[in-house]
Amino acid sequence: MDTSQPLVLTLGARATPDEVARLCAVLRAVPPTDVVCEIGALAHADLAAVDALARLRLVAGRLGHRLTFRGARAELRLLLELVGLTDLV
Repeated sequence: MDTSQPLVLTLGARATPDEVARLCAVLRAVPPTDVVCEIGALAHADLAAVDALARLRLVAGRLGHRLTFRGARAELRLLLELVGLTDLV
């Protein structure tokens, strides 16, 4: 695996449990590295999206990855602020 570039993951329009499980499996399959998760395609800023981001951050941290999220829309940023998780994005 080329570690000179970050691993890029993409979260689709819906943050379903299956989608999160798939992305977590990718994280488990690679050695610790920098990871960028594109979240601009998320169609809804809802608690499912917040849960997905929190789960991804938790799994990545436990595996030694340095995860950042890219492309958060204003609605999602506001929701994360309301639930006290602005540090996710």
